Amino acid sequence: SHAGLCLHSNILGAGKVVNGMDTVIGLYGETIEVPCNNGAPKPKDLFMTKWKYDDGDLLTQLKDQDASVIATDKYKDRVSMAENSSLLIAAATLKDEKTFTCMVVAGADISEYPVKLLIHKAPTGVEITALATELEIGKPTQLGQCSTSDANPAASITWFKNKKPLVADGKGIIISSKVKVDEVTGLTTTSSILQYTAEKGDTAALFTCGALNTLSSPVSFTVTYPTERISLHVISKGPLMEGANVTLKCKADGNPPPTSFNFHILGKVVKVENSDSYTVTDVTRESTGEYKCSIIDNAKMEDSKNITINYLDMSLSPSGKVMKSFGETLALTLQTHASGELKVSWTKDNGKLDSRPTFDKLTYSDSGKYEVVVTMGALIKKASFELVVEGVPVIRRVAKRRGEDGQHKVLTCEAEGSPKPTVAWSVNGTSADESPYVNGKITHKLTIVPTVNLTVVCTVSNELGQDTRTINVSTCNLSEQDKVSATINSSDEGDTTKLVVGVIVGLLLATVVVGLAYWLYMKKSKQGSWKTGEKEDGSTEESKKLEEKIEEKLEENSQKVEV
Repeated sequence: SHAGLCLHSNILGAGKVVNGMDTVIGLYGETIEVPCNNGAPKPKDLFMTKWKYDDGDLLTQLKDQDASVIATDKYKDRVSMAENSSLLIAAATLKDEKTFTCMVVAGADISEYPVKLLIHKAPTGVEITALATELEIGKPTQLGQCSTSDANPAASITWFKNKKPLVADGKGIIISSKVKVDEVTGLTTTSSILQYTAEKGDTAALFTCGALNTLSSPVSFTVTYPTERISLHVISKGPLMEGANVTLKCKADGNPPPTSFNFHILGKVVKVENSDSYTVTDVTRESTGEYKCSIIDNAKMEDSKNITINYLDMSLSPSGKVMKSFGETLALTLQTHASGELKVSWTKDNGKLDSRPTFDKLTYSDSGKYEVVVTMGALIKKASFELVVEGVPVIRRVAKRRGEDGQHKVLTCEAEGSPKPTVAWSVNGTSADESPYVNGKITHKLTIVPTVNLTVVCTVSNELGQDTRTINVSTCNLSEQDKVSATINSSDEGDTTKLVVGVIVGLLLATVVVGLAYWLYMKKSKQGSWKTGEKEDGSTEESKKLEEKIEEKLEENSQKVEV
């Protein structure tokens, strides 16, 4: 390949006709092209072109003829002329660094064009050798030697730390370089020695050196320095709670770091070798206090931490399964003891309660599973009990109503109790329907078609006892009075009885009043007869008839109030 770079200078040579001298830089080992007259076109009246140097002629070329080599020395087999009259020198060496002259004869003019040839070679590689084993802070140390070889001109070496060039300051950074020339090739080897005073931040630093565009592989060093400070660290998974494991870690800023420490655990000294950690297992509230660590060979270099172990105690009364009777009182006691602020929440059958439950007078709806959750930060404790309220079943209401066809009668019996009561009727019927058993309450309905007047009994029972109620059912269509539910319960049974008795008494009184009025009228009539002297032989018979009519009326009214 041909290579060359022309640089103009102001050097003037001697000769017949001397133009300004050019400079050409060629690469070592390559074929160099040296231009004639800076590559200008050949003159029209060209007669001859010749290349020469200080020691003699190299080659010549007449117009329209091939160039002829006339050199007899080392250039005999290495020179040739290009089509544009340039001189070609193969396998360039440093000995080719000289001035070559192109002489052009055109007409009556003879012109000479001298060209200075320089040979350059890039260094073959850059490497750092004689590395230091480690760097000690504050101590000047020869870090290494950077070398590059087979270069021309001699390479200049630069040192870098973390890709930034180092500048010698004669104190912490001292750089010394030397150049050696090979006697055979004339190429140079450059070496540079870096003496460096390390700092603490150089622990992970990368050092390189470079020449031209070539860099060495990066190297790093162990930077040593004594321990100046230690620190104690507390390591735990989550908050420091009772039952947890707590690891104490002692860190020292020296390099290499110390390998053995003393741990002071609540006044007790534990020596740990080949480790910087110690674990305290299953801590309790009594583990709260001051902890320390120190270097074994320097007890004054220590660090300490105050550690607080959090705790939470909780007890709930009652617990387990609690059996109580309907109407009783249940005392609920929750006791807590903790190292911090608590949050308390209650649930019943997994449903959240707005406040703490109270049981002043137990009802069946109080039955269920109660759970309390006490939290303090990440520490959680739970307790629970299951309350079962029992009681003898009680019928709270019986009722009857007429079916849509006027013939069916629907009987209802509502009761409560625990365990779940069983409902039984004294008559058979259809469409028996039982409601879900909720909060100790149950409702049972029965449809019947009475063929005779009946007194129906509803019986509810469980393992603790039973209760019964009766209800009168007639075969006729229900009267207006029957349209009202015949309700009998513990609170209004007396009122219902009073109402029925009052109706009956009212009817009886009305009958008596009518009979009495009639009797008085007849008596008055008789008195009038007596005054005339007439006898009242039929008075006794009429009185008997009046009494019979009154009794019949009372009987009739009595039948009307029956169902």
